[in-house]
Amino acid sequence: MKVKPDLGFWPLWNLSFGFFGVQIAYALQSANISRIFRTLGADPHSLSFFWILPPLMGILVQPIVGTLSDKTWCRWGRRIPYLFIGAAVAVAVMCLLPNSGSLGLSISAVMIFGLLMLMLLDTSINMAMQPFKMLVGDMVNEKQKAKAYSIQSFLCNAGSVVGFLFPFVFTWLGLKNVAPEGVVPDSVIWSFYVGAAILILCVIYTTIKVKEWPPQEYAMYNGENKKEEGSGNWFKLLKNAPATFWRVGLVQFFCWAALLYMWTYVVDAVSETVWGTTDSASEAYQEAGNWTGVLYAIQAMGSVVWATMLPRFKNTKVAYALSLLIGGIGFALIPFVPNQYGQIIPFLLIGCAWAAMLAMPFTFVTNALQGYGHMGAYLGLFNGTICLPQIIAALCGGMVFKLVGGHQSTMMIVSGVLLIIGALFVTAIKPHSTKN
Repeated sequence: MKVKPDLGFWPLWNLSFGFFGVQIAYALQSANISRIFRTLGADPHSLSFFWILPPLMGILVQPIVGTLSDKTWCRWGRRIPYLFIGAAVAVAVMCLLPNSGSLGLSISAVMIFGLLMLMLLDTSINMAMQPFKMLVGDMVNEKQKAKAYSIQSFLCNAGSVVGFLFPFVFTWLGLKNVAPEGVVPDSVIWSFYVGAAILILCVIYTTIKVKEWPPQEYAMYNGENKKEEGSGNWFKLLKNAPATFWRVGLVQFFCWAALLYMWTYVVDAVSETVWGTTDSASEAYQEAGNWTGVLYAIQAMGSVVWATMLPRFKNTKVAYALSLLIGGIGFALIPFVPNQYGQIIPFLLIGCAWAAMLAMPFTFVTNALQGYGHMGAYLGLFNGTICLPQIIAALCGGMVFKLVGGHQSTMMIVSGVLLIIGALFVTAIKPHSTKN
């Protein structure tokens, strides 16, 4: 098997540039879905159930995209066709979802339509997101993978900053941030419109700039042709997966459960802690929603800075565990900071965990998977370690919410505890693993 050539900065950049647009869409979804459904009339006690669909779609779609793309060879490439199709569907859905409350439907019909749009949005975002991870696995050598995923992490966070800030910026520019009861404000609607336009432009750039290897050249560098001729049965792949796959997955379980509770409850938590209200019809709540977007952007910027520090650690496990520990402390601080500007500190700390979560798991896993074949299918299955904990956390969300006294701000402490547990399990990861 021939060693993959070193790639310059711009080829590595181009491999992941489309991720910038995809992440804008993902950031808009993450920061605004709870806000949208609360505005449409959702009960906070059942709010976590609305978050079951995104990870459910991810756990179904990403392994399918990975498996199919392992077997796809066409003039447009191997992974890129799935990227383009996913992005095109996402653009259409991003123009429909925020208008759910403006169609003259009953509240129950609005909820059903909104849920359908959310399901399609997350399906398409997952379909567009997965190819970027697989492109790095396909075309980047082991020595450069950490750098490639760091670039991807930077673009991911840059896209997040843009997506998170859109509602705040559009409100500042004069768009209305309040609307009639049950209708999403213009500041949010136009954020989705502009995000959709940027998404498709970024994906077009990637499809033009990135040329995937043809089958013969791919086989020369990856040595996986014969292995990938098999059925790629998911159960067999999981049975033969390296131990690192499962150990990193255990850490992922606690990390992504923590993030699910953040996405579900943080707008209400910030509104409750700083503005003293959780009334979704109030101007104060919508202001809190905009400010939470700013805090998310600050989190992403902190993540970019921390990502530059991670390669300086000699021990990657220490860097990973420390990042999660810092993020856990950040979550736990949110309910104790009643000043909106003071909330910047907890979110900067959370950004440290986010930086590690974006780059390190895939570095450990793709290195461990060298020579296993079915890289796309494995990475799709590994996405289950992101999606499954979110599904479980969403199903348990209402119960946990009641256990902590029905306060959204207290759910941030739950997220902090989960991240700290994840940090403890990092010690079980071995950077290089053999088959079980």
